[in-house]
Amino acid sequence: MLMNKKVKKAAVHVWSPRDKRVYYARNILLIIVIFGLGLFIGDGRINLSGSSQQSLNGSLPRQLDYSSVNKVYQALIDNYDGKLSQTQLLNGLKEGLAQSTNDPYTEYFTAKEAQSFNGELNNAFSGIGAELSETQGNLEVISPIAGSPADKAGLKPKDIISEINGVSTSGMSVDTGVDKIRGKAGTTVNLQVIRGAQTLSFSIKRENIDAPSVNTKILPGNIGYMSISSFADDTSSLSQKAAAQFKAENVKGIVLDLRDNPGGLVDAAIHVSSLWLKPGQEVMQEKRGTDVVGTENALGGDVLNGIPTVVLINSGSASASEITAGALHDNGDAYLIGQKSFGKGVYQAVVCITGKEKSNGTCPSDELKVTIGSWYRPDGQNINHKGIKPDQAVPLTDQDISSGTDTQLNAAETYLNSK
Repeated sequence: MLMNKKVKKAAVHVWSPRDKRVYYARNILLIIVIFGLGLFIGDGRINLSGSSQQSLNGSLPRQLDYSSVNKVYQALIDNYDGKLSQTQLLNGLKEGLAQSTNDPYTEYFTAKEAQSFNGELNNAFSGIGAELSETQGNLEVISPIAGSPADKAGLKPKDIISEINGVSTSGMSVDTGVDKIRGKAGTTVNLQVIRGAQTLSFSIKRENIDAPSVNTKILPGNIGYMSISSFADDTSSLSQKAAAQFKAENVKGIVLDLRDNPGGLVDAAIHVSSLWLKPGQEVMQEKRGTDVVGTENALGGDVLNGIPTVVLINSGSASASEITAGALHDNGDAYLIGQKSFGKGVYQAVVCITGKEKSNGTCPSDELKVTIGSWYRPDGQNINHKGIKPDQAVPLTDQDISSGTDTQLNAAETYLNSK
């Protein structure tokens, strides 16, 4: 997920589109297919230039020896039986450099890909509304956006997409999968999905999606319910409005639903956490290697402090969701119910490759999303590949979903009604 404060990196100039556009984006190759959903971005961008932060790769030369690369280039253009372009070859080199890190979150985006990435971050895109990742060579659904075509069709976290429009995804990259799934609103994409021992088929019509990230209601027993689908630009303001409503209604308890929330902007996670945490309480700590490079604390405005709260999480809760759940839990402000979260404990920043960042913090052209550190919960844990275990594990089966029974929400209401 992207951070949200100035981040300094060797040979890079600092940026700041809201503050730090560092991403605490979730899962492997969070290439947010959104299919649409989006990466968790923090709030700032980085531009090429100088910087003071210590690099872990300072011993490498500033310039690469391209002699062997040129030999491959010559062999390719002399022998390849197909049409190539200079832009295609240069983009391939840039993508290869990013992939050489063997880090699924470090990616090179062309100008077009960068534009799509930024649109998806705020739930504004044309697609089916689900996030895709690459897990053990498979194209896996991370989570569908609530109310999206993917959600309505019945796609679920952990579904493996085996075919797209009749084409096998074996050996297919996330980028290619995203390109094949995306398309104009009104058109249809056909997916074959493996879910456990089942093979399922879905025909999903793409839509233009511009959904608010926060939805609220008052549950029976005067319990406030706040669902956050992703941590986007509108999350801070919408969650503050929800908190004000809960306070005015004098709710006896609150359910914060972060299930299937893949993350987003870290500043949004900090603002949401600050609705409960007292000013100065720790939200998370950032490290590069073993060095602490920053600590994020609650900002104030803790209007919900002291109100019994349950946070719902599952395997689709990642990054900024895990930051929020961990912060509220570790500071004693929330009880966790559901299933173990995804487990993304690293964060990324965006480096503008060509030109300076725009006033809104986005890059004018191509960009590099690169992992720059790890984040730690207030209790000192890094949850990468481990996730967060709930205080009360409650399964939600396919049968429960089919019957309209939300066992996890029911458990949350039971817990709050006992307080």
